Amino acid sequence: MTAFLEPGALVRHPDRPDWGLGQVQSVVGARVTVDFEEAGKQTIDTAVAPLIFVADDPRDR
Repeated sequence: MTAFLEPGALVRHPDRPDWGLGQVQSVVGARVTVDFEEAGKQTIDTAVAPLIFVADDPRDR
């Protein structure tokens, strides 16, 4: 489900914690492009791998 995803949203990939925090760049249907701290830009099919929304940025703590 991509209803909460929009450019600028912070997310994590549930199967790739080593990618770190990601920021959504674009959303086209179920395809979401995310710029991850440790993996760079990745295009994710959220129908296959739902992303985890991060309500606030943990780097601000």
